[in-house]
Amino acid sequence: MSDEERRARRPQSMSRRYRQGLILVGVLCVLATLTAATLLFQRSYTERVDDTLHRLCATLAAGYTAQGTGDPDALAALVPGTGLRCTLIDADGNVLYDNQTTAPLPNHADRPEVQAALAQGSGSTIRESETMDRETHYYALRVDTPAGVQVVRVGQDVANIWGLSADSLPLLICAVVLILAGAAVLSWWMTRQLVQPINRLAENLDTIEADVPYEELIPLARTVQSDRKLREDNETMRREFTANVSHELKTPLTSISGYAELIETGMAKSEDVPAFAGRIHKEARRMIALVSDILQLSELDSTRGGHPRTAPAEMAPVDLAALVKETAQTMTVNARKAYVTLQYDARPATVRGTRDQLVELATNLCDNAIRYNRPGGHVELRCATGPDGCPYLEVADNGIGIPQESQSRIFERFYRVDKSRSKETGGTGLGLAIVKHIALLHEGRIDLQSQVGTGTTIRVTFPKP
Repeated sequence: MSDEERRARRPQSMSRRYRQGLILVGVLCVLATLTAATLLFQRSYTERVDDTLHRLCATLAAGYTAQGTGDPDALAALVPGTGLRCTLIDADGNVLYDNQTTAPLPNHADRPEVQAALAQGSGSTIRESETMDRETHYYALRVDTPAGVQVVRVGQDVANIWGLSADSLPLLICAVVLILAGAAVLSWWMTRQLVQPINRLAENLDTIEADVPYEELIPLARTVQSDRKLREDNETMRREFTANVSHELKTPLTSISGYAELIETGMAKSEDVPAFAGRIHKEARRMIALVSDILQLSELDSTRGGHPRTAPAEMAPVDLAALVKETAQTMTVNARKAYVTLQYDARPATVRGTRDQLVELATNLCDNAIRYNRPGGHVELRCATGPDGCPYLEVADNGIGIPQESQSRIFERFYRVDKSRSKETGGTGLGLAIVKHIALLHEGRIDLQSQVGTGTTIRVTFPKP
């Protein structure tokens, strides 16, 4: 492997991802605040403009009608100093007067505010100006004069949201620059405070549970601590397990940090950001699944070790046929995503045990058969009572199969027959280990038949109920 390839595959920094996230949140908050403030200001501003138009129009109309002439010149004498466009329109829509032009204007009978004023006494409307950053507000009142029914209309140009945004653009740029600078400093300090305790935690595994810095790490710390307290004759297995947990957690964290750093440094194109975020989400879900499986194995280990979390009195008859149907229905979506056909053959069978654990056993077997299959493959979930009266649960597939040399190890923790396929499909490497523990808790026997390229059948046979 070349030096460039080694550098490209080097684990990325979680600190950089955290800093980038804080900076992004800061920028988004500023943008959202400024946008909301601009919208609220524009709304308040236009409401005040409309209110002013209403009052001025009412004043002009009152002054005009008070003169009792119906002559446009009487209105023209009242307009100077208002700063508004004022128009006088007769009942037929003809423009009798407009203070902004002396040229003939087209008929205004089709204008909404004029129609509303003639019909209801008053009307208002807003029309976009020829430029994108302005809009004109109109308000019209019907007046009765000796010359007949007329409409007094006033109008004013107002900056819309685009105009206000353009006006505030320098302020926005300055605010973003300041927030970026502040967020960069704050994120560096917060990242340092976050990462240092984790680094110290990794360096002191002997006291990991006592020194755990964050509540979210307590379950993981307890699992690691309980594993380190195994009996001396299991020391080798304990060390292997701890190493595997660290490796399995480091892999998704490395991936998450890598994609986050690409986004932070600007190396990722804008169109690639959603895809990178999806991959980060996928790796996070993988970590959650891994921690969940580790905790479940710890619970099963404590049950086998003489400290049962599930009391024997809770063992009850479980209908395997109903359980098989439920599991098949639950796993149908996963099978469809993998383009695998999932069927079941549920015959009468009853097991004395813990239903939740048996559901987990069936789900893990079924999930494993789907993961290690091919598009167009087939998985069948079965249950029945054997000739000896013992109930059994069986999962058969026509997937890739298991090599003979690996068949004795597939129920070990973190052992994978095809590591690339397991990583690609999100497996934790603990599913079959959980199956083995649950089978032992129910005094079940596991039988495996598999051939490379043909498929695999796993049967769990339980004692007579």
